[in-house]
Amino acid sequence: MTASPNPRELLRRMFDAAVASAQPALCVPPHLPTPAQLGGGRLIVIGAGKASAAMAQAVEEHWPGPLTGLVVTRYGYGAPCQRIEIVEAAHPVPDAAGLAAAQRMLAFVKGLTPQDLVLCLISGGGSALLPLPGPGLTLQHKQDVNRALLKSGATISEMNCVRRHLSGIKGGRLAAACHPARVLTLLISDVPGDNPIDIASGPTVADPSTCADALAVIRRYGIEVPPQVRALLDSGAGESVKPGDPRLVGNAVRMIAAPQLALEAAAAVARQAGVTPYILGDALEGEAREVGKVLAGMALQVARHGQPVPAPCVLLSGGETTVTLRGQGRGGRNVECLLSSAITLGGQAGVYGIACDTDGVDGAEDIAGALIDPSTLARAWAKGIAPKDALDHNDGHGFFQALGDSVITGPTRTNVNDFRALLIEAAPAQP
Repeated sequence: MTASPNPRELLRRMFDAAVASAQPALCVPPHLPTPAQLGGGRLIVIGAGKASAAMAQAVEEHWPGPLTGLVVTRYGYGAPCQRIEIVEAAHPVPDAAGLAAAQRMLAFVKGLTPQDLVLCLISGGGSALLPLPGPGLTLQHKQDVNRALLKSGATISEMNCVRRHLSGIKGGRLAAACHPARVLTLLISDVPGDNPIDIASGPTVADPSTCADALAVIRRYGIEVPPQVRALLDSGAGESVKPGDPRLVGNAVRMIAAPQLALEAAAAVARQAGVTPYILGDALEGEAREVGKVLAGMALQVARHGQPVPAPCVLLSGGETTVTLRGQGRGGRNVECLLSSAITLGGQAGVYGIACDTDGVDGAEDIAGALIDPSTLARAWAKGIAPKDALDHNDGHGFFQALGDSVITGPTRTNVNDFRALLIEAAPAQP
């Protein structure tokens, strides 16, 4: 490396660049409509997600005409707005504030005309922040199912399939409620594959999945659900808005930020430091500890054999892993993945790593993730901490906090999924 003598600092700069690339102030303005496109109608702003308040702020700063709106974001993720009301609610398990916001949002878009334009600002986290129950369900039912899904090991796509069919607002229902107004949705993706239906469970896009698909997910993971939930799915009353629905004709969806763009921003920082970046993928999924093993195995091959690429280099990846909770630790898929990598690396000289959630929250903790270096395991053992025990108890946050290696950003007000990097230094020259 040439520009940074400290690999940990370089890793943190790469993560910061990934987050900065997805800041709404940067990515929202180029996609805003013009006043001329309204044709005399009104602009109504709605939205949900961890980045939605910052997105709303960007709209206000760049929209010259009148507007009104309502947006819901996670507690602590608000941003000052004058014309768009910002509501805060709970994530990842929904609460009454989110329920009230969802009810108000549906009421807010009633009675619109074909001349009106609804600008919908959607980002990751919106699913929990709009917890309007479907017919016959309560908020408690939604909370119970959400907790069970989070512990099950299901992928984000599978979880959102279930959520859409238990909802009164997701799976295209919010866009249908806006009819006959036009809807323009701006998306910041936090899901592998960037499928709009999986971002906040797709409140403004048509959903091809079915109640039968949701039931299949529940059976696949042995998830216990209240009888009212099963009855709703069995009856088909939870069906979402399907492709071809006339209420969605003429609507538009634009992807304005995504994990791939964040990885490319990090790669640029690496190149400036004289380190060759290799992007392994922006949609890596699987059990977090298993993904950690695989990534570490690749880093070991580079460090020991210069294959498939020579050091110095950094292996970059994004996506969303899963954690099947078995222990009583403090969880977090990024710290679980990174701890697994550290154990597999076994203190390998010259290998450093970072794994963080770009929204600043890994699991239920206000901690983005953590860093590792060749001394990680030795420092843990010196403190009487057994790394494998911490992994077995799903206690990645406890492990890294004890070492002082947690990465804490505070609210980033954006969300383009997980960021992982393993940096391999060139081996020192032999005398």
